[in-house]
Amino acid sequence: MIKKEMIAMLLAGGQGSRLGVLTAKVAKPAVAFGGKYRIIDFPLSNCINSGIDTVGVLTQYQPLRLNTHIGIGIPWDLDKNIGGVSILPPYEKSNSSEWYTGTANAIFQNLEYMEYYNPDYVLILGGDHIYKMDYEVMLHFHKENKADITLATIPVPIEEASRFGVVITDSHNQITEFEEKPPKPRSNLASMGIYIFSWPVLRDALITLKEQPGCDFGKHIIPYCHDNGKRIFAYEYNGYWKDVGTLGSYWESNMELIDLIPEFNLYEEFWKIYTKSDKIPPQYIAESAIIDKAIIGESAEIYGEVHNSVIGSGVYIGAGTVVRDSIIMSSSVIGERAIIDKAVIAENVVVGNDVVLGTGEELENKVKPDVYSFGLVTIGEDSFVPDGVKVGKNTAISGITGLNDYVNGILESGETLIKVGDR
Repeated sequence: MIKKEMIAMLLAGGQGSRLGVLTAKVAKPAVAFGGKYRIIDFPLSNCINSGIDTVGVLTQYQPLRLNTHIGIGIPWDLDKNIGGVSILPPYEKSNSSEWYTGTANAIFQNLEYMEYYNPDYVLILGGDHIYKMDYEVMLHFHKENKADITLATIPVPIEEASRFGVVITDSHNQITEFEEKPPKPRSNLASMGIYIFSWPVLRDALITLKEQPGCDFGKHIIPYCHDNGKRIFAYEYNGYWKDVGTLGSYWESNMELIDLIPEFNLYEEFWKIYTKSDKIPPQYIAESAIIDKAIIGESAEIYGEVHNSVIGSGVYIGAGTVVRDSIIMSSSVIGERAIIDKAVIAENVVVGNDVVLGTGEELENKVKPDVYSFGLVTIGEDSFVPDGVKVGKNTAISGITGLNDYVNGILESGETLIKVGDR
């Protein structure tokens, strides 16, 4: 029988609707980050750096990019004969077939995968957070407290606590109360969505609640275990952790990478972040180019100006173009004499000559004000923006657009121009 002390189950099937057109064609964990990486690289790298060599990645929404990126796990040293990384999509059973309907339901549907490794402990992770954590230290805390469940927690501003599951603990860090996204939180200690379960406890809870619609860890599993007297502890984490679930937090966390002394350091030798790297030529910076505080990916060609921005691999920026406070993902092309101000541009986008992005006053987006905000211009993957148009703030563009799609050559602030999909 195969025996693993701890295996990881990484939930990576989310749609990420709060990222708008950025996730129209890819799952949120597959969205590019930091010019070189994808969001899922961070929990995967944490696993291998923590000595965890068996990881099940649960996929569902738009999995192609994610599956291609992970492959057999070579970049993270997870190409193992026993263990390694396994992609776990929903599948048809002999008597039923269903999508993953909740975080715990997804884990329950892969009960056989976990049983195959007969673990002592199961680590549950989300695939959409930016952080570095040694899960081995968390496991030591779990063992030391003879815990049944350990939740990784982090202090957050009290005004933001209602977005999270929050916990109240005693003087020994044992959780006495747990509330999932309370309207009036009584604590600012938030669950990070990272759990270590002793395997028998997890297995019992999953089987007992298997008929629960949309079975979720925060709403169902944790309360069930708490009500049944299980020992649940809070492991307080005080490092950098960012939920990049909104365009604002995604943009902000990319911008933080450019600081002279970044709060989140990608360059630490002892805790590397691994990713799939393509064999591509080096970057080219023209003599006329000006670059100030930027991350520039491999194979990028820069002929214009780049200020305080994150530029992915294979990006082309034409002469006379000025890019400020923006994220441009891999293989996108920006024409000549353009002004790109506070934009998030996805992969394989073409922006024409003399285009202005981020002009005018900041107005609320008319279609999805909770998504397209923060003063950003967001352009989805494989889109085309024609020469000479102007685009305001809190806007979104997706698809191949033509000059006749822009009234008098302008997409006003707060407007949305979607030519593909229903986003």
